[in-house]
Amino acid sequence: MSFSDPYDDGLTRFDRPAGDPAASPADTPQTRSASFRLAYLDPDFLLRKDLRPVRFQLELLKPDLILAEHGIDSTVVVFGSARVPSPEDAQATIDAAERAHAQAPDDVGLRRALATARRLASHANGYAAARRFGELCAIFSKANPGRELTVVTGGGPGVMEGANRGAAEAGAETVGLNIVLPHEQAPNPYLTPDLSFQFYYFALRKMHFLMRARALVAFPGGFGTLDELFETLCLIQTGKSRRMPVLLYDSAFWKKLVNFEMLVDEGMISPEDLDLFRFVDDPDEAFRIVEDYHLNSPMKRVGRGKV
Repeated sequence: MSFSDPYDDGLTRFDRPAGDPAASPADTPQTRSASFRLAYLDPDFLLRKDLRPVRFQLELLKPDLILAEHGIDSTVVVFGSARVPSPEDAQATIDAAERAHAQAPDDVGLRRALATARRLASHANGYAAARRFGELCAIFSKANPGRELTVVTGGGPGVMEGANRGAAEAGAETVGLNIVLPHEQAPNPYLTPDLSFQFYYFALRKMHFLMRARALVAFPGGFGTLDELFETLCLIQTGKSRRMPVLLYDSAFWKKLVNFEMLVDEGMISPEDLDLFRFVDDPDEAFRIVEDYHLNSPMKRVGRGKV
């Protein structure tokens, strides 16, 4: 079996082994030793603590190269809760919680689970809005070759699935940046398979969210959504990331969750920092803001600029 390097440029072969790199010249104690394995074929070596900087670089390079090969330069990032059900699943979620509660009405945990199911179902319109927003991005991209806006999410269920679904159903490529978590989270089925990535490091994942971003839309969510949103605002505030539309979808949710004006009153942020984001309550309005920015700002290879 011959060795084939998929990134071989055909010019520099002096550092590539002939034949099968996994094959050993002989079966001896020396060749069976882990130290004899080629470094890049040795998983135990690659997973050593000392190799963390190399793993960082690989998580930066792999998605960057693949996205570049697909010609994806400009993206719209959609954040939001993985727990929000689709409108078609919302009632089924409540029904299941009601059945469980009916069997043990005095169970405090089941009573709380039912209340949570009802609250999450009330956010199903957010799933529908994310789906509509993804659809609008796809329609724009098909009508504007060379200025596409590719939808990027965390790749999971809930609001993320809604955005990916809207784009995929309208015929566009759509990207997911999944993360290894203690509880298994499968990529949602609307991701373009070749653009469904998995990360171990949150830092590299968040870098990829912003490297090509032309806008960010944050739907209601929990700790993960807040982490991603506030890191983005901090990077823009401090000039580490370019200015772009940051849209907070569902103004009632966000104004109840965060008292931004209090931060100004207490001197923790400047009044002009409130201009770093906008509240929106309609997916069409959100897209119009993104479209206006995208069409009226300079185009360049975003991934090579500020992060």
